[in-house]
Amino acid sequence: MYLLSAWFLIPDRITVNTHFNQYPIALDHTTAKLSGRATTTVYTTRHATRTINQFRTATVTETVTETVAPEPTNSIDLAPVIPETTIIQHAPGWTVFRNLYMAHGTLYIITSDRESFPQIRTMSSTGIAFKNNPDNIEDRDATPENMDFLTPEEAKDLWGPDFTIGETFNRIVSVEGNTWLFNDPRQFLHHYYHLVAELLFGAWAIWTGSFTESSYDAVFQYADVYSPPPKVDRMIFVHSDADGWRDSPGFDAYFLRAVFPSTTIEHAEDWQDRVTMSTTNTSHDDFYSATHQRAWHFPLVLLADRSGAFRGQSCGSRTQRTASEAWEAMVTRGQLPGLAVGGWWSPIRKAVWKFAALRVGGPEAMILPMTQLPAPETIVITYISRQAGNRRKLIDEDHEGLVSALQELVDRKGEGWEFQLLEAEKMTKDSQVRAVSRSTIMLGVHGNGLTHLVLMPPSRLSTVIEIFYPEGFAHDYQWTTTALGMTHFSVWNDTYHSVFDKPGVHYPEGFQGTEIPVHGPTVAKLIEDRVEGRL
Repeated sequence: MYLLSAWFLIPDRITVNTHFNQYPIALDHTTAKLSGRATTTVYTTRHATRTINQFRTATVTETVTETVAPEPTNSIDLAPVIPETTIIQHAPGWTVFRNLYMAHGTLYIITSDRESFPQIRTMSSTGIAFKNNPDNIEDRDATPENMDFLTPEEAKDLWGPDFTIGETFNRIVSVEGNTWLFNDPRQFLHHYYHLVAELLFGAWAIWTGSFTESSYDAVFQYADVYSPPPKVDRMIFVHSDADGWRDSPGFDAYFLRAVFPSTTIEHAEDWQDRVTMSTTNTSHDDFYSATHQRAWHFPLVLLADRSGAFRGQSCGSRTQRTASEAWEAMVTRGQLPGLAVGGWWSPIRKAVWKFAALRVGGPEAMILPMTQLPAPETIVITYISRQAGNRRKLIDEDHEGLVSALQELVDRKGEGWEFQLLEAEKMTKDSQVRAVSRSTIMLGVHGNGLTHLVLMPPSRLSTVIEIFYPEGFAHDYQWTTTALGMTHFSVWNDTYHSVFDKPGVHYPEGFQGTEIPVHGPTVAKLIEDRVEGRL
């Protein structure tokens, strides 16, 4: 706007168009004479009336108005009816939406038929930390401040244009692209296992399944190659700062950047920015901000919620693994390609391999069940040691005995067998990935290091052996192993269990300790029997 005058004057009439950060206030008109009298401007909206007295102090001889803002690029700005929310896929704790909205921190589902949607408690929660008591379970239930329903008419009334002040556009700002919105508390994010083998594992399962046509055909079940789902433009950690999702060894960041190099990652501070900018503000003398909401629009979004997953039968009653809800839903609906060989996870695994400077081949030549996949040319046994840590490690003598038994097995078998002892604290992340990418058998004490199993190559012999304090058991790595089509054994000193006779979940005294026993020859015999086809 150019003011051709020696003095500025608020004109007789003001046309206000304040659509969020796209359309500036435009002053319309004209000429006035020098005047010492006060003028009164009355603003009337649907919500209130406000009178402003202004005193003229100068003369404007001419005002030229120029359009300086771009035309809106998103059709929702001009939509006479705000698009309703739909669900592409849902499992407890995992929901893929089209047209989800957020204002003042509340996620809004716009629908004319709220009964067609799942219970909110299976989609969202307060996002507070988990505690092992009944009150906390109730406190984690979502309230209307976390997620709520609006009819299209209610949404239009809240965010539609206020014609009485010259608005012509909906006060809705689209966050273009595809979003993964993580509502998990920070406490589970800074662990390699929980971030990668739960959160990303479940997210990729339901994201892939959401855009895959249902099929129970054998080729579909055993395929290692399939059409990729839509790219992920951003991930938002609603309850975590930038440090909260990073584990101490640094594998969380390594993994995310390797798989999603172009994805923007936002945190609680960024989410709060959006909350603040969509909240009516009555603390200042700004009539517009005090009476008009705006909303953020997510065209395509995956909402992941840990508490919601625990409302489901698989996670809540059987596995205690949040990813199991997403995975089982896609399996049941026939929408997880390459299920039998972990093929649905192949793009993730190969992306990390490539990042670690490994050569990654093209599509697999054979479409076969895991049991019929070729055996690797070299049987590589990889033992991930925890002996340098301060909990969950073997008795020193038993660790040495295990290493000796495994080396003796490899020496006896000769060519075509190899043993790797991984001490992660002495290795780069790239070298760890390269070692795991060659592994046929992976073993170690229950702990974060076994998360590397998600990077093992599929073969008919792919196996994970998890050592527990006797009588102890947790589903973490057993469930993840079998979800990728591999074989899992849990070891109690000199005995072992397969998935068919797995123990119940139990954390006995000593489970987290530094005196976990293991009989090396038993583990070596287990591996030999597995490779020779006796197990």
